[in-house]
This record gives sequence, C-alpha cells and structure tokens, in this order.
Amino acid sequence: MVVGGDCAILLGALAGARRSGRLALVHVDGHSDFRHPGNYDINASLGSAAGMDLALATGRGESLLTDWPEIASPLVADEQVIQIGERENRDPDFAWPDINSTAMTLIDVFAVRELGAARVLERTWTTLARVGWPYWVHFDVDALDQSVMPAVDSPGSPGIDPDDLIAILAALVADARCTGMDMTIFDPDLDPTGELAVLLVSLLGQIFAPR
Repeated sequence: MVVGGDCAILLGALAGARRSGRLALVHVDGHSDFRHPGNYDINASLGSAAGMDLALATGRGESLLTDWPEIASPLVADEQVIQIGERENRDPDFAWPDINSTAMTLIDVFAVRELGAARVLERTWTTLARVGWPYWVHFDVDALDQSVMPAVDSPGSPGIDPDDLIAILAALVADARCTGMDMTIFDPDLDPTGELAVLLVSLLGQIFAPR
C-alpha cells in the first residue's frame, strides 16, 4: 500500500512493481488522467503529471516519465487497463476524448452507479482474466462524490457510492493476483477538523478487512 500526494506516484509504483514482471492496471479515479501532447496544446497551457498519469503509464508523453530503466515500455499496455469512475467523459467538452478509441476497458461513474459493484467487478474480472497477469490498483480519493470527500484537489459530482467503492476495492485487493495499491489526492489542508481523514481511514479499514 503506497499513500502519496498526487496521482503521479502511480508511475513510480508501477515501475517498482514491474521489476517482478508485467502488470495490468485497475485505475479507480474520478478522472481518467489521460492528458498528453496528442490531445492538448503544450504551448498554450501548462501540464501536470498528476493529470497525465494514465497517459504516461501507457506510453504517451515525455520519455522522462514513460521510459524507465531496465523496464520495457510502456509500463502497462492499453488492453491491460481498466479505468473505473471517470465522471466527465459524457460531457461534449470532455478534454481527452481519444481515450474512448483505445483498447482500455472503460467503466465511467454513470455506468458504475447503474450497474452496481457486482457487475462492475464482473467486467473487471473478465478483462483481467483475458490479460492473465497480476495487477496494480490505483485509487484516487476523488472517485468519491465531493459531498462525501471534498478534501481533494479536483472535487466533483457524481461520484462512486462509498459502499460500492468499498465492495469493488475490497474484492480487488483480496485477490491473490493483486500486487499492490496506491492511494492519492487527499488534501489535509482542506480537512481542518480531521474528520475527513477519519472517514478515509475507516474506508480503508473496510477495504482491507477481508484480507
């Protein structure tokens, strides 16, 4: 379990885990983080690795963060990625529409809320069985609705229901194929009373309880 600041820690976690072999990736995040030079003007606005982690992990972007010593690139191939929780891809102004034409398995937040945890897991297991490799889990706390967890860098609505999120992540980390998990984006400066930190620790306790 790796706890860090922003989503860029996913890259180091994957690079470390890849030393033991190839991996799939379950990317649970309120944003797909698929910004890369192919879908935005690098001369018009600054980029942030925190909004590019999935693009970089799949080999899109600066070689400094896509090519890792002694590890074949990319860190994960498109067909080995399951992205769960994107909340903006049905907006006509969605910033990274090219993700929809990749081989990734995409389950947006609207589908999660419609399908429920059990059917989301069915789709996830199907992809993982086809890949046949161990997997890493990335959990961005902003996958929760901002009414539940506002102490994040990019809050938004709707979000994955907390009970569904616990069920999905608990099943994923309990499986023997799970190599590890990272959690990012909780901002303690936005939680002056500490009550949201208590909520997050409680959620993690429920996720890991089955183990």
